[in-house]
Amino acid sequence: MPETEPFDPAAPWEYTLYIPNDLRAVTVCRRTLRLILTMHGLIRLVDTAELLATELVSNAVRHTKGPAALRVRWAAGVLRVGAWDADPGPPEPPGNLDALTEAEEGRGLALVRACADLWGWQPLARGGNRGKYVWCDLVAA
Repeated sequence: MPETEPFDPAAPWEYTLYIPNDLRAVTVCRRTLRLILTMHGLIRLVDTAELLATELVSNAVRHTKGPAALRVRWAAGVLRVGAWDADPGPPEPPGNLDALTEAEEGRGLALVRACADLWGWQPLARGGNRGKYVWCDLVAA
């Protein structure tokens, strides 16, 4: 029987889930993220990470026509949650969350800015695919 490496909770890891342009994929991403974080012992980050991933992935699916992806990375006590989409244009800048409390749309990046320790975006071109990557960090306390 092959030997397995001992589990190291501090070891870095990364997952990517590619999704179609389908709003139902947002639920798949949210549930997958919960499972990943639970399996890695990061249950204390699940609720906030789910909220942020939902906002990022739903923006990727709603505002673009191509495929998207959820990317989750853990390194040095920081959880990075991000969404890639095929549109290289920048995301709409987040508004003031207080001014958006009654709005039905447009709160996504304002919530990300309010709940994450850090967030940003970057154009991305890999393997002939162009697009952007919008991400946020949660620092484990």
